[in-house]
Amino acid sequence: MTDTAVPAPVPIPVPEVTTGTAGPPCAYARLRAEQPVVQAQLPNGETAWLLSRYADARAAFADPRLVRPLLSAWPPVEGDDAPPPCLPTFLEMRGEHHDRVRRAVLPLFGRGRLEFMRPRIRAIARELLDTMTAASPDRTADLVAGYVEPLPLRVLCETIGLPHEDRDRYLPHTLTLLSAAALTMDDILAALNALQDYASELLDRKEQDGEAADGDGDYIRLLLAETRRPGSELVRDDVVSFVVTMLMAGYKTNMQHTGNALLTLLSHPDQLRRLREEPAGITAAVDELLRHVPLMNAINILVAEQDLTLHGQLIRAGDAVVPVPASANRDPAAFTDPDRLDLTRTPNPHLAFGHGPHACTGAHLTRMQLAVVIQVLLETLPGIELAEPAESLPWDETTPLRAPARLPVRW
Repeated sequence: MTDTAVPAPVPIPVPEVTTGTAGPPCAYARLRAEQPVVQAQLPNGETAWLLSRYADARAAFADPRLVRPLLSAWPPVEGDDAPPPCLPTFLEMRGEHHDRVRRAVLPLFGRGRLEFMRPRIRAIARELLDTMTAASPDRTADLVAGYVEPLPLRVLCETIGLPHEDRDRYLPHTLTLLSAAALTMDDILAALNALQDYASELLDRKEQDGEAADGDGDYIRLLLAETRRPGSELVRDDVVSFVVTMLMAGYKTNMQHTGNALLTLLSHPDQLRRLREEPAGITAAVDELLRHVPLMNAINILVAEQDLTLHGQLIRAGDAVVPVPASANRDPAAFTDPDRLDLTRTPNPHLAFGHGPHACTGAHLTRMQLAVVIQVLLETLPGIELAEPAESLPWDETTPLRAPARLPVRW
C-alpha cells in the first residue's frame, strides 16, 4: 500500500475591495469564520499567508519570529542578480538598530510634544477652506481638491521640516512606492534610490544653512543635530531613513484616509450632526473612523524566520505572512456590531496603526490632524452636505489605499 501525496492548497486571490468603496473586502468575513489563516497570491505573483482575525493579526505584529523584509529585497532574488539593498525604513529596521533609532525619534511624536502643531494645522485648514469658499460663489466645491489633498502634505512639511516647494521632486517616487505590491523590483529600487538621494541632498542643504532658530517645526534639523552630539546613537543614514519613512507613511495614507473619513461622515448625517453639536466627542469619533475606514487592506508583509503553526497551518521559515488590519478591525470577536459606524465606541483597540515595536510612530499626529480637519470643517461650514449621491462618486483605485477622487459638497 502506498501513501497518496496530498496536493498543496491552491492559493486564493487576495480578496478584492468592492469597486467604489474603501473596503474592507466583504470576503474577509468568510475567511475570518472559515479560513483565518489562508495562503493567497499577492498582486506581484508572490504567495503569502493572510491573517484575517483580530487576535491573530495583533499577535503577528508583535511576534519576534515574524520580521518585516526590506522593501528593496523582497521578494528575495538569489545569486549574483540580487541588487544591493537600500537603507531600511523605520518599518524594516530590526533589533538594536531599530531600538536606538526609535529612542531618538519617538519622543518627537509624543502627544504633548506635538501640541505645537495643533494651531498650525487649524490655520492651514482655515486657510484652505477660506480659499475654497471664496472661489465658490454657488456654495459648492470639490472637498478633495480644495481641502483633503493639499492639507496632509503641508502638515507633514511643517512638522518635520520638509520643503513644500520640492514636492514635484519627491512625490512621484513616494506615490510609486505605495503601489509596490504590483511593481517590479527595478521600479521599487529606482523609486527608493531616488528618495534616498533626495533626502541626502536635503540634509546637505540643511547642514549648510546651519542650526534652526526654532527646531520645533523642523524635526530633520533636530535629528541632524542629534547625530553630532558626542555619544549619540543616531547616524546620518538614520536621518535619511527618517525622511524616506515620513514621505512613505505621512502623506498619501493620510490624504486618502481623510477623504474616506469625510465621505463616511457625510454619508451618516445623523452622526455628523451629533458630532457637530457635541464637539467633545471628537476623540472617540476619530478612533472609530480609523477603525471603520481601512487605512490598509492587505499590504503589511512580514516574513517568518522559523517554522510556526497557526490554526493547524504550518508556516515555514521564509514564508510571507500578511496580517490584515482592515479585516481585524471588523472582527466580531473583538468589536460589537463591527460593521456599524459608532462615533461613541469605546474602548476601541483598533489596529489601524499596527501593534508592537513597529506600531506607527506618527499615530498621534494622524489623530490630531484628522480631529482638526473635522472640527474646522464643521465650524466653518456647519451645513455641509454631499452635493451628489455617494454611490455615483468617482474613485481613485490605483493603490490599495482607495479613496474618492472627488468629494462634491454644498453648504
